[in-house]
Amino acid sequence: MSTQLGAIEKWLEILWDHKGSDLLLSHESAPRIRVDGALKPVEGAPMLTGDEIREMAWPFLSEEQREIYQSEYDVDFAFSFRDLARVRGSIFTQRGQSALSLRIIPSKIPTFDRLGLPPAAEWVCKQPRGFVLVTGPTGSGKSTTLASIIDRINESRPAHILTIEDPVEYVHHHKMSAVSQREIGLDSPSFQRALRSALREDPDIMLIGEMRDIDSIQIALTMAETGHLVFGTLHTNDAAQAIDRIIDVFPAWRQEQTRVQLAASLTAIFAQRLIPKIGGGVVAAFEVLVATPSVRNLIREGRSNQLGNIMFTNSKEGMQMMENSLAELVASETVTYEDAMAASAHPKELVRAIDAVKSRGRGAIGR
Repeated sequence: MSTQLGAIEKWLEILWDHKGSDLLLSHESAPRIRVDGALKPVEGAPMLTGDEIREMAWPFLSEEQREIYQSEYDVDFAFSFRDLARVRGSIFTQRGQSALSLRIIPSKIPTFDRLGLPPAAEWVCKQPRGFVLVTGPTGSGKSTTLASIIDRINESRPAHILTIEDPVEYVHHHKMSAVSQREIGLDSPSFQRALRSALREDPDIMLIGEMRDIDSIQIALTMAETGHLVFGTLHTNDAAQAIDRIIDVFPAWRQEQTRVQLAASLTAIFAQRLIPKIGGGVVAAFEVLVATPSVRNLIREGRSNQLGNIMFTNSKEGMQMMENSLAELVASETVTYEDAMAASAHPKELVRAIDAVKSRGRGAIGR
């Protein structure tokens, strides 16, 4: 067993040294690490079997997590890697064999400047109540963005911050705020149970990891309506899709009521994706929707397809299209024109945004 643990540590050290993000172990494959968004095999590492992978993962799982894996064929977990980082893990079954995915989460929570968060993030931290969503594809840095926001609140205001996570990724220490972090499986038997008990735990601010189902969305909306500041994540590409996803979770007879509830409680939506940087590493590009009266009206009326126009014309309110963020990254020579185009859902808008930045003389833009 110690040999297997040593192998995991060795590969995590290699991942750390390469400034990578993920380690993937699959049946009949050598370990692979993800660096700057690309997977590559670990040099000199052996081919692994599913049984070996399961044996490697087993020491990191609690008895309950082992039982969940044996009955449901996948389970998430987390552990500390020396004093360097937390590691979020997922053991799952594919083609009848065990596979393992590990993601490194640095112990030090990144600052706003380090992440390049838009100005609206600072504004959100000062809000007394509301509903804030961070959306994006898997692996786009949503958890890191939320950790940075929670840390900023923790440093700047006296409050009780309650997080419900599966598993806990970034560990928050008490600063100006008191922080209670509840991990599913360790501190509560289920996500639904933790959510139902949240109101009795006197939170001012609440972080719900992923908005998974109708229960988590309904509780988030209710808590925001009753004077709490609530943060959550969704797997959507942009703000309009996030609005539609929330509404579509509910049955048709409840959707109009949900639109009204969401319009009243929403504060902001940040949609993000990671782009390869010139010279190595990745950088986040952001779309920002702020819930102005015009935005609330569109949500109530079911016209989320018009939110893009609002973001385009309301930059003074802190809003921005993803294409504006990408254009600034191209202008500052942080990312290439080609990578920005690949990340954009609206290439024509991106070309116009790049031309607008170029006309302001903010940088030479190569195409």
